[in-house]
Amino acid sequence: MAAVMTEADIKNLTGNCLIDAEFPELPNFYRGKVRDAYDLPDGRRVMIATDRQSAFDKVLAAVPLKGQVLNQTARFWFEKTADICANHVIDYPDPNVIISKKLDMLPVEMVVRDYITGSTSTSIWPMYARGERMMYGLKFPDGLSKNQKLPATILTPTTKAEQGDHDAPISAADIVQQGLLSQEQWDRLAQLSHAIFARGREIAAQNGLILVDTKYEFGVDENGTITLADEVHTPDSSRYWKAASYQERIAGGQEPESLDKEFLRLWITERCDPYKDPIPDIPPETLVEFSNKYIALFETVTGLTFRRPDINMSVRDRVRENLRRALPDYFKG
Repeated sequence: MAAVMTEADIKNLTGNCLIDAEFPELPNFYRGKVRDAYDLPDGRRVMIATDRQSAFDKVLAAVPLKGQVLNQTARFWFEKTADICANHVIDYPDPNVIISKKLDMLPVEMVVRDYITGSTSTSIWPMYARGERMMYGLKFPDGLSKNQKLPATILTPTTKAEQGDHDAPISAADIVQQGLLSQEQWDRLAQLSHAIFARGREIAAQNGLILVDTKYEFGVDENGTITLADEVHTPDSSRYWKAASYQERIAGGQEPESLDKEFLRLWITERCDPYKDPIPDIPPETLVEFSNKYIALFETVTGLTFRRPDINMSVRDRVRENLRRALPDYFKG
C-alpha cells in the first residue's frame, strides 16, 4: 500500500470489509463478536474471521483486511506451537476461514501476562491503580508503575462471558473450588499456557517485539485431549510492543509503541468512558491506520509479506466461492 492514500483509496478499502459471513447453505449458524461459525453434522466447525472490530465487549466498527490478518496470524502460531499442544485446525480453505474440530470448550480463558498494563475492566493495571493489591488470587507489591515488567510471568484467568456480558476475574483456587475445572485440568492448562507463551515470547523477541500478554482458549476433543482453539497470539488476543523503543518511551512517560488493538482502545478512552458513554464514530482514516497496524504486526511477527486481496473483488464473494469448493455437498449448483 502506498504511504499516502487518496480519499477514493480509503473509501474503496473501508467499503470492502467482511462484516457479515452468514451463508444460508451452511447449517447451525452462530455469530460471535468477530467470527461467524457453523457446526457441521460430521463434527467439523467452520469459522470465518470477519473484519468486525470488538473492544470493551462491543462491536465498534469494521477494519479493512483485519479478518485475513487474524486468521493468517493464528495459522502461523498454530503451526509454531503444534509441538507443544494439539490444536483444532483441519484446513484453511480461504484466507479468512478455518475448518476445525468441534470441541467441548472449557469455561475459562487463560490470560498470561509479563507486564502490568491494560485499560479494560479485567486488566491488572486499572485494578492496581484503584488500590487493589490482591488480584486473581495473586498478591502484588506496592510501587509498581504502568507498563512495568512483572517479576515473573503470571496467569490471570477469567470466566467466559455470554455475548454482551463482561468476562470476570477469577483465581485458580476458585476455578477448582467452583468445579469449572478439575485440579488436574487446571494444572495442565497452566503448564500449556506458560509453554505456549514462552514460545511466543521467544519468536516475538527474535523479530523485535515484546509479547506483553495474551489469552488462550482450550477445549477437549473426542479423545479427551486438551486442545488449543479459537486463535493464538493474534493482535486481538495479544498485546505486542516494539522492543527497540520500549525503554526510552517508558523513561519519557509515554505509552509503548503497540502493534495491537490497544491503539483503538486508547483512541476511544481519550474521547469517552466506553463503559458509560456512547462510543463516537471512528473515522475511515483511523480504521485504515488500524488496519496497517494489524498488517505490520503480521509481517513483523512472521517475517512473511502480507498478501493483499484483489480490492475489486468482494471479500464476501471470495469467501463464499472458496467455501463452495471446500464443502461442495452444501453448495449445490
